Amino acid sequence: MTDNTATQNGSSPSGHGNGNGNGNGSGHGNGNGHGQDLGLAGRLARAFINSPLSPLLLLACLGLGIMGLILTPRQEDPQISVPMVDVFFSYPGISAEQVASLATDPLERLMSEIPGVQHVYSTSARDGAMVTVQFEVGEEMGPSLVKLNDKIQSNLDKIPPGVSMPLIKPKGVDDVPVVTLTLWSHEVDEGALRALSLDVMQRLKEVPNTSQSFVTGGRSDAIKVEVFPERLAGFGIGLDEIAQTINAANSERGVGMVEAGQSSFTLYTGSFLRTARDIENLMIGVSFGQPTYIRDVALVTQGTDDATSMVNYYTGPAYGAHGDDESHAADLELAPLGAPAVTIAVAKKSGSNGVTVTNAVLAAVERLQGSLIPDNVHVEVTRNYGETANEKVNELIFKLFVVTGAVTLLIWMALGFRAATVVLIVIPIVILVTVFSAWLLGYTIDRVSLFALIFSIGILVDDAIVVVENIYRRWLEEGECSEGCSVDAVREVGNPTILATLTVIAALLPMGFVRGMMGPYMEPIPALGSVAMIFSLFAAFIFTPWLAQRIRPSMESLEKSQESEHKQTLWLNRFYVRLLVPLITRRPVGWGFAIGLIAVFLLSVFLFYMQAVTVKMLPKDNKPEYNVTVNMPEGTPLPVTANVVSQLAERLMTIPEVVALQSYVGTASPFNFNGLVRHSYLRDKPWMADIQVEIGAKHHRERSSEELAVVTREMLTPVAQELGARIEVIEMPPGPPVLQTMVAEVYGPDDATRRQVAADIRAMFERAEITVDADSYLQDPYTSWRFVVDREKASRRGVSVETINRQLEMAMGGYILGDVKTDRAVEPMFIYLQMPLALRGQFGRLGQLPVPSVTGAMIPLTELGHFEEFQLDDPIYHKDLRAVEFVTGEVTGKLGAPIYAIFELEDLLDTYVAPDGVRVDTNYVGPPENTLSSALEWTGEWTVTYETFRDMGLAFAVALILIYILVVWEFGNFTIPAIVMVPIPLTLIGIVPGHWLFGASFTATSMIGFIA
Repeated sequence: MTDNTATQNGSSPSGHGNGNGNGNGSGHGNGNGHGQDLGLAGRLARAFINSPLSPLLLLACLGLGIMGLILTPRQEDPQISVPMVDVFFSYPGISAEQVASLATDPLERLMSEIPGVQHVYSTSARDGAMVTVQFEVGEEMGPSLVKLNDKIQSNLDKIPPGVSMPLIKPKGVDDVPVVTLTLWSHEVDEGALRALSLDVMQRLKEVPNTSQSFVTGGRSDAIKVEVFPERLAGFGIGLDEIAQTINAANSERGVGMVEAGQSSFTLYTGSFLRTARDIENLMIGVSFGQPTYIRDVALVTQGTDDATSMVNYYTGPAYGAHGDDESHAADLELAPLGAPAVTIAVAKKSGSNGVTVTNAVLAAVERLQGSLIPDNVHVEVTRNYGETANEKVNELIFKLFVVTGAVTLLIWMALGFRAATVVLIVIPIVILVTVFSAWLLGYTIDRVSLFALIFSIGILVDDAIVVVENIYRRWLEEGECSEGCSVDAVREVGNPTILATLTVIAALLPMGFVRGMMGPYMEPIPALGSVAMIFSLFAAFIFTPWLAQRIRPSMESLEKSQESEHKQTLWLNRFYVRLLVPLITRRPVGWGFAIGLIAVFLLSVFLFYMQAVTVKMLPKDNKPEYNVTVNMPEGTPLPVTANVVSQLAERLMTIPEVVALQSYVGTASPFNFNGLVRHSYLRDKPWMADIQVEIGAKHHRERSSEELAVVTREMLTPVAQELGARIEVIEMPPGPPVLQTMVAEVYGPDDATRRQVAADIRAMFERAEITVDADSYLQDPYTSWRFVVDREKASRRGVSVETINRQLEMAMGGYILGDVKTDRAVEPMFIYLQMPLALRGQFGRLGQLPVPSVTGAMIPLTELGHFEEFQLDDPIYHKDLRAVEFVTGEVTGKLGAPIYAIFELEDLLDTYVAPDGVRVDTNYVGPPENTLSSALEWTGEWTVTYETFRDMGLAFAVALILIYILVVWEFGNFTIPAIVMVPIPLTLIGIVPGHWLFGASFTATSMIGFIA
């Protein structure tokens, strides 16, 4: 090392001062390269090429990488923070228009003032409203919730009379269940299934890092006190007396401390009601000298509450055909016609490893089977995001190794086995350290972060290849494999390698500034790609020389490689001479080539215009499930909806790939990230239903989930139309979720005009060839009933309107009189006061309900007013304080991208005149400035596509500028860098026709490859 130190100072021991020797004036030239500064690359190589720290550092990097691989959370998609907060309030008896103007509008104004809020949505209906506050992507839930709550609390004095206190319910991506378990049985009823599920959920919450959990389906235990109007009238008893009797008897509490003898204790008084018998034996009063008990006027039963939802599990044709149960498929109990079911959903805490959490939950369930869970109850794993994430990650890691092997094989063929071994050691170290960096930076191992490594592996391996190749070349020139020669070889290629690395980083970094929902998806690519490039640079300067020195080939093998390379060089040289010389020396040939090149470039770009190569956001993924949502006309009762769903499920069972179905009628299925944005967790009306279709892992079937979704839509749509239902087949999007793939936000001067335009555009969606599953947020004509109080009659009889309202509220079901206390109850067993379900719709019987007057007399309800039918108000929707209607749809086919559907719908809109006499003004990048005339904005997936390609285009432009600056800095002039960068757009000559040949769409990932 003395000679290198001497040459670094510009002198040698021989005194020549030219530094061209090896420290003794022998002139072998393996010093520092004629007295030049070693630079960063040379200094690093000199410091580590013979240092005992090198192997320790290599092993340390390996250990850190393995630790990162173990500790870094695994999940399918990047962690994304999009806080969404739902604010509910009730405004009893008020019309939708009054709710919107008196309560919703002021709340919207307040919410829009909060910093970090991106959009404010609202739905105002009769009796109340919901306001949804969507914060900017990247905002944290905690601080966002604090800001929202503070804004509401500081403005409580502005709440109009009659409006309830706002109920705030935050929702974020961490609330999405990562595992769902469906319990079903032919022998156990819905009430017992729900009680069992609640017990199981409690035990599952013992698993570390589990978050929000809930149970969907089943029926809760309840005691129903069902009164009969005729009996009440006969005994002269009102509902108020029954309610007061039950509430007064259901009490127990400590009343004070007592000291007696040598003891001090608390005195308790009263006792809680525990059974239906306790309630029915309560005495209400005395009638005609005889005591009157609750059993005299009501039927008291202990069982389950009224059915407001139904959950069923169906086993499909592929049930038991895969996995551990394959050999026992014939012995499995089946439920082809459906069986009662309950689903347990479990989410994970933010930042935890989804694979670890789901595995721990499933292990806990396995321990509970046979003990807490009886043998006649089946447990099915109907969602396992940990498994799908692990499969996706393992698949991508395998591809990572395949790419590494392919690169190593190429190096073996070009430079030999030993050079390939050096690169084979360095690449995994770089990848592992990048994974460790992902853990430090708070990223996860997911398909996007691994995509960043896969697509950059061909770039990051360049550093090691350049260094190894130059070291071998210098060894051949010098005729020996000395350390000084190796150091100088690293120095020679140091600056160009650093420049190339910085150029790649300059190309990647601008992608980190992509905004919107796509931002967090893109962020790992520039971040981890840059980390990988920087570490690959240092690995090439530190580990590559050290490894090359210790795995060095013999001079004989180097000479053979040189001969082989020389032959290849001569052949390539002759080829290029024959190709390039005419282009340079013959002007017509040169101009012809240039014109041809431009023509081929324009033809390649023309493929976009001809739609031979389509443009879309991201390619569809092959998921193990998809959903079918069913919407019946508003007002459809639960049994009718359940019957329709049963018929649709029967058709779905004919698809061979179906493993199982879960139907949710009158309640929402456990939501996913897509459902979080669409608010599918609020689908709890009797006319709403979901069918979750399981099709198993992709390696167990030939058709993709996209193909099966198309088959499902074609099969079910005619059936649904015959049954009066509307369906949507919903696949999990490969990228950020949106309200729907196709969304037209319709604005207009008034409600009637806006709704008519929305209805007409929905009809256009149905006529268009590309769009399917056309729907809108318009409400079908929906009638209800009201009891109109004759105020004069009521006043004369001494009955207030509030008394009448209260009597009807208690009679019509769901009126809770507290609960009974049972041992080890997992949820309250409520006491319901109501009329029997069969009598509530018989207004003649309901009219006999006695209503107490101030004099104590009982007046039949029918003498105080009458029942009349009326049409319910249409909901009023707002987005960012503007009234709006939403028309939605899905796209399908080769042109299954929003932009092509928009083009088709624009053609249909060209001849359309809105009810206000104007042509509908269409907007692509924001709401219309003027809402006093009919207009619409295209949103949904189009907005994400536009913002992504816009930001990536800007990122590409910034990358070109940065690259140009770096190359100008290297070459010292402006012309050469421009010539160097001319081929960049010409890469489209290969990229676009390549997409056409393989039938692939040009997506955001294609754009990333183009930029790289």
